[in-house]
Amino acid sequence: MPWQQLVADIALEVVPETGLLAYREVWFSVMRQSGKTTLALPMQVHRCIAPVWGSPQRVVYTAQTGWEAKTKFLEDQVPILQASPLGKLVTKAGGGRIRRAQGDWGANFGGTGGSIDVLGSSPSAGHGRTLDLGVIDEAWKDEDDRREQAILPAMVTRPMAQMLGFSTMGTDASTYLNRKVETGRTAAVEDVGTGVAYIEYSIPEDEDLDDPEVWWNYMPALGYTITEPAVAHARQTMTDGEFRRAFGNQKTKLGERLIPSELWDQVQDPTAEPGAKSTFALDVDRERGTWAIAASDGESVEVLDHGGLRPVEWFSANDGRKRRPVVIDDSGPASSIADELEAMRVKVIRRSRADVADDCGRMFDAIADGVVRVRPSSQELDEAVAGVVKRPVGDRFVWSRSTSSACVTPLMAITLAFSSRDKKPEPRIRVLGA
Repeated sequence: MPWQQLVADIALEVVPETGLLAYREVWFSVMRQSGKTTLALPMQVHRCIAPVWGSPQRVVYTAQTGWEAKTKFLEDQVPILQASPLGKLVTKAGGGRIRRAQGDWGANFGGTGGSIDVLGSSPSAGHGRTLDLGVIDEAWKDEDDRREQAILPAMVTRPMAQMLGFSTMGTDASTYLNRKVETGRTAAVEDVGTGVAYIEYSIPEDEDLDDPEVWWNYMPALGYTITEPAVAHARQTMTDGEFRRAFGNQKTKLGERLIPSELWDQVQDPTAEPGAKSTFALDVDRERGTWAIAASDGESVEVLDHGGLRPVEWFSANDGRKRRPVVIDDSGPASSIADELEAMRVKVIRRSRADVADDCGRMFDAIADGVVRVRPSSQELDEAVAGVVKRPVGDRFVWSRSTSSACVTPLMAITLAFSSRDKKPEPRIRVLGA
């Protein structure tokens, strides 16, 4: 896209007199789903394989935590790389490899010896390394500069080193990104041509966010990866603050609910009761001290239990429960209980990280559109809905276990139960005769 080409051109500007990169630090901020990853990944690969650098280059990729960085790199970026014409460079035949061992995540490129390493988020993570390109993804989540502290000292001896940071705008709590935005805007006004480069695409706060013409004027990916009907739907279903941040790229204030109370109230129905053929779902919190079991028949959802007996005891208490499938987030804490349930001959449906992202989006839309009926039987569920925050997963999201202001376990349970019933079963085919 044109905006991506502009950022790449600026980032790789060279000072003719020295032959060095003009900008040692490059930041860009743009709306969600605008192609940040498909710009940042080629810039990392270019650093690893281009002969212009003159020596093997070491790139580090970071996200808010080492685990998030590993997940985004291996599950979101590596498949794009492998599917490209350059994918052979990270294969054994091409002299490279993708590293997936615990604590050793990244990619080695054949030919040039360049590498991308996934780095932890602690200030000491980069100690002992010499880095040529440091990447800071999703900076809006950071409340301090620990990632920068891990990267900058490791680049100080490299004359062509560069730090690349990018993010959609955050909230008042995004202290690190807010400081970078202020510094970047000042650098853009001064325009000295070296040092810090800053590129921002955002809708001014005094513009009308309901006007499609405004969207076309300020959204650089509109017509490419984003459509006008998709933006209109987001405007209709998202809170004003969330829409301003995600699609206007405006900094927002804390305290606004992701799921407005009026939308949640409209789906409450005391008569809602999942039928006898409903599906169960189980979710467990990060500390494994709280859990919730929900049921849904595809129309109604209900939290059946929250806490109380341990999950395996809950299923043991009634043989009929064991005959119905139970859905879990296989990338979450409940995966540790799945084996116990299967040993009891409970059918466990394991949802992958990508599946759960689809499920959360489906539940969010169902609440916004008023097409789900929720039995108001759990105060913990109301608290989860009031305090839930999204955690981006590529261009989608899941309910955040770490940054939400309440335990999201009951909400995740009804989400998994509802979405599993929303799918049609695979057709059974029987071949008769020879």
